[in-house]
Amino acid sequence: MSLSKEEVRHVALLARLGLDDDQIERLEGELNAILDHINQISQLDLDAVEPTTRSIPVVNAMREDVVRPGFDREMALLNAPDREDGAIVIPRIVGPGGGDQ
Repeated sequence: MSLSKEEVRHVALLARLGLDDDQIERLEGELNAILDHINQISQLDLDAVEPTTRSIPVVNAMREDVVRPGFDREMALLNAPDREDGAIVIPRIVGPGGGDQ
């Protein structure tokens, strides 16, 4: 399969690309080279190749989930700009009545 200059212009129009004639000509060659490679790949016998999402095995690099003690309430509230009844007070972000501003 090979793309013509008109097909490349159409693709450029769909992609909202303003290309001049030199760019169209260069892109025609590049797109046709890509399509040639895809054609070569499609001719390979891949029946024995197992489908996969990655070309190399991926190992989870996260640490083991271990329960550890956290801060006590006073330590957690130490740098809070405003606090009340053991909680951080934050500014209201919605108006009265559920946001009917």
